[in-house]
Amino acid sequence: MLKRSLLILSALISLSVFGAETCSRVATINYQEVLVDVSSSNRGEGLRYYLAKDPVAKELLDEYQANNRPTWKSAAMSTLGTALILAGFLSGNSGNSSSLVNRNFLLFGGVSLIGVSYLISKTNQYSNEYLLTKSIEEYNKRNSPRIFFSPTSDGRGVGFGLGQEF
Repeated sequence: MLKRSLLILSALISLSVFGAETCSRVATINYQEVLVDVSSSNRGEGLRYYLAKDPVAKELLDEYQANNRPTWKSAAMSTLGTALILAGFLSGNSGNSSSLVNRNFLLFGGVSLIGVSYLISKTNQYSNEYLLTKSIEEYNKRNSPRIFFSPTSDGRGVGFGLGQEF
């Protein structure tokens, strides 16, 4: 049980490596590529110069960035999960397996809390991406140069945001 819990925890931690990929998102403006995420803490900031020209787009960008900030609830869940794991490691393995608070329960509960906190955080970030897309759409309705951005792009320029003018 302990090995399985540690395996699940290490798998969740290794998945966070893929989160670094968001810093390489680009948008095309005037046939030039512009970094969308200039830092991992302030996503979408690379487009602020353009989106600030339109009040609706700027408001949506501000809401997008506010929703991407870490919350105290996710921090509390992760801290409680870590505390449960530490309590599980520090507790003696008593022979009484019918006890509600035994070592395996604490370890599994801690790993579960950390995993749920991580999944909730990633789900909120994923569902929040529509605000950035909507912000760009609002800007493109009333302003130029147009911004071409595809959050679903595969890195080769193929995606919904690709535009080509002749």
